[in-house]
Amino acid sequence: MKRSVYKDVIAKTHLDDLHLLTKLLPQELQNSLAPQSHEELLEIILDLGRSPQARYSHAALNLSNQPVAREDLNAVVSAVGEFGADNRAGIEGTLHRISAILNRRGEIIGLTLRVGRAVFGTIDLIRDLVESGKSLLLLGRPGVGKTTKLREVARVLADDFGKRVVVIDTSNEIAGDGDIPHPAIGSARRMMVPHPDRQHAVMIEAVENHMPEVIIIDEIGTATEAMAARTIAERGVQLIGTAHGNILENLVLNPTLSDLVGGVQTVTLSDEEARLRGTQKTVSERKAPPTFDVVVEIVARDEVVVHSDTAQAVDAILSGIQPKGVHRRGSTDTAAPALATESDSARERPHQALLVRSDQRPVRIYAYALSRDSVERVIRDLHLDARTVKYPDQADLVISLRAREDDPSLQRIVQAARVPVHAVKKNSTAQIRQLLRGLFNIAPGDNQDEVGDMVRETERAVRQVKAEGVVAELAPRSAALRQMQHRIVTRHGLVAESIGLEPHRHLVIYPV
Repeated sequence: MKRSVYKDVIAKTHLDDLHLLTKLLPQELQNSLAPQSHEELLEIILDLGRSPQARYSHAALNLSNQPVAREDLNAVVSAVGEFGADNRAGIEGTLHRISAILNRRGEIIGLTLRVGRAVFGTIDLIRDLVESGKSLLLLGRPGVGKTTKLREVARVLADDFGKRVVVIDTSNEIAGDGDIPHPAIGSARRMMVPHPDRQHAVMIEAVENHMPEVIIIDEIGTATEAMAARTIAERGVQLIGTAHGNILENLVLNPTLSDLVGGVQTVTLSDEEARLRGTQKTVSERKAPPTFDVVVEIVARDEVVVHSDTAQAVDAILSGIQPKGVHRRGSTDTAAPALATESDSARERPHQALLVRSDQRPVRIYAYALSRDSVERVIRDLHLDARTVKYPDQADLVISLRAREDDPSLQRIVQAARVPVHAVKKNSTAQIRQLLRGLFNIAPGDNQDEVGDMVRETERAVRQVKAEGVVAELAPRSAALRQMQHRIVTRHGLVAESIGLEPHRHLVIYPV
C-alpha cells in the first residue's frame, strides 16, 4: 500500500472511530462535547464526585456542572467490558484506551478515556535512525507521543522495508483492542501479553518462535524486561522500545533500568590511577555495552534530542559531564529534520554541563552554602573568564556544598533558574579550585596559552567534522590536554581516539 493511501486510510479510521469512544459517555456529556473540536482532544476524565473534564493539549474543559455519579461510571464500565490486570480496557478495532482508578475495595472510582490516534509522519525526525538497523530507545514524559511513534515505526519497517516485525503489545495500546491488529501497524505482526508480569516472557518467545528481524516493545519497566531486552539485542535483533524516564540521566540513575544503557558499577582505583584521573578513588563506571545503541529524548511532538552513541553518552554522565545530545526540530509539514545550532542547544537545554563557552561574556556563578569570597579568589587565581552573582536567576551554574545538594531551597532554585549544579565535598578553596579547573578545562601545570590554543583547535575541528562529515586529526598534545580534548569531543556528540606514540600521540575525531 502506498504512503499516500496509508495516510488516507489511517485518517479515515481515526475520524470514523472517535465516536466509538465518545458514545460511552452519558448523553449529557456527549452533547457538551459535540460542539468542541476533537482534533486536539487527548482524554476524557471521569472521577467520582467531581466535574467531568475533556482535556486538550493546552487546556481542560468542564463538560458539566454536575459531579460524576457511580451510575455514570458503571454505565461506561458495562459498555466497555472486562478490565485487565493493569486496570485497562479497550474498544475492539480502535486504539482508544480506558483506564480505571480503584479504591481500596477494588471498586472503580475514576476512569480515563484516552484518545488513541494513528498519526502519519511522527517519525520523520528519527526516520534515519529507524532505518539504520540499530536498536533505538525512546524516552519522554507521558503523553508526548512515544507509543504513537512506535506504531509508525512498526508500519514503516514492515511495509516500506519488508522486514519481519513483531510488536509486543502488553495492554493492546500499540495495535488496538481485539484479535485483529489496527491498520496503523501495517503488516507487522502483534503478540498480545496475557498479564503485565509476562511481558518479558513474551519478548523471549517472540525471538525463539517467530524469527523477527525487529521487535517493538512499549514501556520497558522491570529488571526482567531489561534482561529480556538485552537477550534480544545480543541475538542480533533490532529492538525499538520505550522506557520510563524523560532524559538519559534518569535511566542511568535508575537501578532497575540502567542495564538498558549498560548498567553502572562502582570501581575502586589505585592511588596512582585516581591521581592521574583527578578523581576520587571510588568512581562509577559503565558495566557493559548498552542494550540500545541510540537513545532519543522526545521533548515535544516536533522536537527530539538524539544521543547517537549511548555508550559514549553514559560514560560522559558517569564522568560528571552532561551528555551533548543533538537537537532535531521539524514540523508535521516537513520530513527533513532540522538540526539545532550549538547556541540553540545551549538555550534549549540550560542544564548541560558548562565546559567551554562559545559566547564572549563571563560565566556567571552562584555560590550556594559556600563562601562567595572563596569562589572569587579561585576565579582570580586561575584567571578565569567568570564572575560570581548575588542571585541564582542571574547564574549560568550553581556551585554547592555536596551535603546541601538535596536542600529544598536549592531544588527550587534549580527548577526556577534551570541551571546545572556542581558540588564540592568541603567548603575549601582547594576543592573549589579542583572543580573549576575541570569545568574550564584547566590542567595543573599546563601553560594557559597552550590550553587556549588546544580548546580553539579542538572546537574548530569539531565544527569541521560536523559540517563536512570528514575525519580531523589534531596536533600532538600532552596526556592531560588529550583528556580535555576527549571531553570536548564527547560534549559535541562525536567520537575520538588517541593514536601514535609519545611525544607524537594525538587525537583523531570521527563523524558519527
